[in-house]
Amino acid sequence: MIMTAIRRYCLSVHAVVAFIGKSVSYLMPILAFVVAFEVFSRYILNKPTIWAYDTSLFMFGYIAALGGAYAQQQRAHINVDILYNKVSARTKSIFNLFSFALAMLFMVIVCKMSIGKFEEALEFNYRRQSEWGPHVHHYWLMMTIASGLLILQLSSDWIESIYHAITGKPFLPDDIRHQEENA
Repeated sequence: MIMTAIRRYCLSVHAVVAFIGKSVSYLMPILAFVVAFEVFSRYILNKPTIWAYDTSLFMFGYIAALGGAYAQQQRAHINVDILYNKVSARTKSIFNLFSFALAMLFMVIVCKMSIGKFEEALEFNYRRQSEWGPHVHHYWLMMTIASGLLILQLSSDWIESIYHAITGKPFLPDDIRHQEENA
């Protein structure tokens, strides 16, 4: 029963992270349009916008940060392959336990700092120091959510690695991993 609950937790985390990761990817063409529009306005019309730089900066931050948990889910982050690829699957799980624990610790610190920055940005009405001067509190809220998502994904991966290190078997059904790899 407890294993079923843990498995459901991991599957739920995978579903949420996949949904958000795929959803945020739809911002890429919008980001490309904003940058192209700014280039057109600046160099063709000779009338640069005051909003395009800040908008593209925020959008890129959203894409990179919210896509981080999805990249972790897809195993797209960098790895020290020279050693990692030469060991058994169980040893890889043990390596993963250490790296995931360190990453979770770092992300907890990032999440805590992002919450503080969000509260500070709201309290003091922080804005970007640019001609347009948009608010920045939304960015710190997004960083809090993104770091929380990555913590959830890392915790799910950590559970999977513990199970694999002990039993030598995958924790989640193979079809879940194949769906993620083919997505």
